[in-house]
Amino acid sequence: MSDAKSMNVTRIAVLGCGAIGSLYAAHLARVPGIEVWAVDPWRAHVEAIESTGLTVIGQAAFTAPVHARTSAADLPPCDLGIVATKSLHTRDAVAAAKDALAGAAVVSVQNGIGNEELIAEFLPRVIRGTIVTAGAVTAPGTVRYDAPGDSWFGPFEPSPAPAAGIALLAGLLTEGGLRTHAVADARGPQWTKVVFNAATSPLAALTGLTVGQVCTDPDLLAQVRVLIAEARAVCAAAGIVLTRDPAESVEEAVREAFHHKPSMLQDVLARRRTEVDVLNGGIAAEGRRVGIATPGHDAMVALVHGLERSW
Repeated sequence: MSDAKSMNVTRIAVLGCGAIGSLYAAHLARVPGIEVWAVDPWRAHVEAIESTGLTVIGQAAFTAPVHARTSAADLPPCDLGIVATKSLHTRDAVAAAKDALAGAAVVSVQNGIGNEELIAEFLPRVIRGTIVTAGAVTAPGTVRYDAPGDSWFGPFEPSPAPAAGIALLAGLLTEGGLRTHAVADARGPQWTKVVFNAATSPLAALTGLTVGQVCTDPDLLAQVRVLIAEARAVCAAAGIVLTRDPAESVEEAVREAFHHKPSMLQDVLARRRTEVDVLNGGIAAEGRRVGIATPGHDAMVALVHGLERSW
């Protein structure tokens, strides 16, 4: 029996210690009986976390003890896992951690569609997850908690984690301060977020405008509506019930996040590869599967990839 088991400790691995991974790791580490192990290639961040703990500022203020490593090879066997890397790094991150997570229920809290399929290539117990929490790493060992929001976890249908594992992880996050719901079908919450992001993020990335500016420019707003309509048609054909009208999300973004630069725009400004393939590309792929044409989303994928190639 491992030391963790003999002491009745639940070990949780967090792959990717950007803003979301750091927020999840810190909040979980506040829960009694939880031991959190985080993996991230940013050495300065890892060393600061290992040395003095992971500090949260903004909507919450505390420091939590988290084990941090730059290599997944240093992970001990874990009971639960959270994948919080950029989608581009999902396969490599999970492959590196597969031994430590062999018996774990593992959730993706990443952007877009298709990450669960990649996780399931290596691990048998997968959770479909979606979140609306927002933050930013402001310095090594410090994450700013910008916007609270619920999370939804449910079984990834082709390779589901047991209901008990989903409920356990959701309950631990809620206890730690990030309200999380265990649901029978997480596709609705996941796609609700994806539809809004895929309708606004590529337009922001291509123009350099904020979400609010995109959604208040009449010509760009017309394109937002086209992308939403295509995505809704895909959802209807796939039997996915959105939890919110995307038009309400657009209105809320104008009202509450006018100056927000979505992650795709941030990637473009930093000349990094974007996640367009799991946002617009994910919708287009599902459209092909269910027989729905998505020319608008196909165009966004082509245009963003063209912009990436120009660098």
